[in-house]
Amino acid sequence: MEIVNPNAAILTNYEVMTALKDMKNSKKKYGLRNLATITYETVQYLEDTPCKEQSTAGIIDFLQAMKEFNLTKNECLMMVNDPPSSPLHIQLMIEDSDERLTEEQVTRILEQTAKLRTPATPAAGTPGTTTTETTGQADS
Repeated sequence: MEIVNPNAAILTNYEVMTALKDMKNSKKKYGLRNLATITYETVQYLEDTPCKEQSTAGIIDFLQAMKEFNLTKNECLMMVNDPPSSPLHIQLMIEDSDERLTEEQVTRILEQTAKLRTPATPAAGTPGTTTTETTGQADS
């Protein structure tokens, strides 16, 4: 296997978990003896993270709401993978957040991440849609 373009797309934990579950449920054998163990352990880990309760539609809605804050793709990815629950958490995730964001904006981000953390209905979006396709943001 050859990696042609390592920056083609970044995946959220939810997308990784979905892809691994699909791979595990497929009948196709990949020929790698330890792949089943690695897949199992990775899915077990991801099911203990907030991505277990996320949905494609919820992630897309969250990313659309984050566009107004001019956050980088990586900052958005960090917030999807580990939704912040306090202003301090946001300060740790967003570079120069005290200069880039007002207190009102931090509050709005926390409201959006609360929606992302709550369990959603089954995914309405297309499985396999990457965050790059949904945000349209360039690497920063």
